[in-house]
Amino acid sequence: MSEKTFKILYQGETEERLDKILTAELEGYSRSRVQKLIENGNILVNGCPIQKKGESILPGAEISVHVPAPKTSKIIPEEIALDVIFENEDVLVINKSAGMVVHPAAGHSSGTLVHAALAHSPEIEGVGGVKRPGVVHRLDKDTSGVIIMAKNDKSHIFLQNQFQERTVEKEYLALVDGKPPTPQGRIEIAIGRDFTNRQRMAPVFLKDGKEAISEYHTIEEFTNHTLLKVRIFTGRTHQIRVHLTHLKCPVVGDTIYGRNNPSLPIDRQFLHAARLVITIPGETEPRLFASPLPPDLAQILEELH
Repeated sequence: MSEKTFKILYQGETEERLDKILTAELEGYSRSRVQKLIENGNILVNGCPIQKKGESILPGAEISVHVPAPKTSKIIPEEIALDVIFENEDVLVINKSAGMVVHPAAGHSSGTLVHAALAHSPEIEGVGGVKRPGVVHRLDKDTSGVIIMAKNDKSHIFLQNQFQERTVEKEYLALVDGKPPTPQGRIEIAIGRDFTNRQRMAPVFLKDGKEAISEYHTIEEFTNHTLLKVRIFTGRTHQIRVHLTHLKCPVVGDTIYGRNNPSLPIDRQFLHAARLVITIPGETEPRLFASPLPPDLAQILEELH
């Protein structure tokens, strides 16, 4: 992709914020991306550079937009097998295996889903940024299940908007120790960094974290465990694990938020992204993408039965 330059004549009848004008005029550019262009000095208004996203623009102003060519990613594609649920020119839907990190981060410079996706679909490079190309949402390393990636910038924005507007349905299966206080319920507790251990997340006051909303429904009760269906309306780090631990029914196998020694013979947390309902680019009705319970988790349930 090469650099681009746009000329826009603001023809509104009243003053308007610069970022709002550009978001409306530039198809395929999110407001956050427009704001970064402004902050990085890529916008001129009547020949003068403007770096204030909330700058008021008068009718008749000429706006010049320079979009630099994306930086080349330093991520080297890796030929790692992927379980592809669905794919077209816009999206890649994958059944992620447990143990795979979604994108490169400290301690995970190779072997991630992004490395595999770049080998499978090279066009993903640079989509949504060079550090996390194609990534729209994430799953924890040891959480298996459905995840969707964008194959172009327009698709990335289209999908991200649905997550931001909370129109996406994300449903998980979780086996927990004990049982929740009620067979079904809604948890509205903010999540932020644990004040005593910054590597963990914890329930906090809203001013210290971010809003987090989860709903759960009991599928089956066992003697010492409960199988839950959990739907999340926000996507906070470790949200389900933190919320269920707060209810004193931590996810089986979660040695960070639950028991140090798992109550069942399992090598990871029993958490699986089973269903994702989302509208893909070019369509008007949401699609359902589903992933069956993987063999290791299915075996645990079979033994409980």
